[in-house]
Amino acid sequence: MDKSNSLVRAINKNVRSSPRKISLICNFIKGKKADIALRDLEFTRKRIAKEVSKTVKSAISNAENNYQYDIDNLFIKEAYVGKSLVMKRYRPRAKGRASPIKKPFSRITVILQEKKDIKKKGNK
Repeated sequence: MDKSNSLVRAINKNVRSSPRKISLICNFIKGKKADIALRDLEFTRKRIAKEVSKTVKSAISNAENNYQYDIDNLFIKEAYVGKSLVMKRYRPRAKGRASPIKKPFSRITVILQEKKDIKKKGNK
């Protein structure tokens, strides 16, 4: 495998939560090291953090198995969420009417990058 492109991606499709709720968690883990992000997600009180954690673990596995990256050097470069399908349901209301209910799904994308340690010459 070619290591010149050091980005590794994992996508979790059709997650049953709105993108607005998931984006809070994604912004929380951006820029952190992968193991620290997993630890933070474990202790987050949001229900959807479990799904985001699965996606991060999948990206780490992709990096390790497909590209032979060192897990200790991985950090989360990007974590974002987009819209997926929307289930439409209806609730009965007064006078024979119905009001719509939208149940949105989301798509979580996590992109990892390997951090290169650059040693400076001349500094002790």
